Amino acid sequence: MKLHELSDNPGATKKRKRVGRGPGSGTGKMGGRGIKGQKSRSGVAINAYEGGQMPLYQRLPKRGFNKPNRKKFAVVNLGLIQKFIDAGKLDGKADITEDALVASGLVRRKLDGVRVLAKGDVSGKLNITVTGASKAAIDAVSAAGGALTVSAPAAAE
Repeated sequence: MKLHELSDNPGATKKRKRVGRGPGSGTGKMGGRGIKGQKSRSGVAINAYEGGQMPLYQRLPKRGFNKPNRKKFAVVNLGLIQKFIDAGKLDGKADITEDALVASGLVRRKLDGVRVLAKGDVSGKLNITVTGASKAAIDAVSAAGGALTVSAPAAAE
């Protein structure tokens, strides 16, 4: 058997219905859309309209709010910091600051500051100064003999 000899079983495929192709086709002239009106036109979608019934988005209660002055931190895991030190992209002996993290490419933007989380292991003694850190991250760095200092967030320039 060759590729050109392959074919579907009879009745496995069905031809697409071509509407608006003359009176002999059975779906000519108006193409099954009825007479006039919004829904007979092209490009019309009546989203979320439920025929006059109260729409779902109005039936459900409003909940919560978005804090307008919310702080957004760039998040870094300890394991990633260690990985960058092992790869030679970060100097583990020098102080690791937010600017050093940005320069190494570990953090793209500081946003409102950098927050360190405890995922991963730290093998060496590190001195890290960042805007925020989890308690577990501070404990992990201290256990390795280093120090994780949390500084106040800098004012937006």
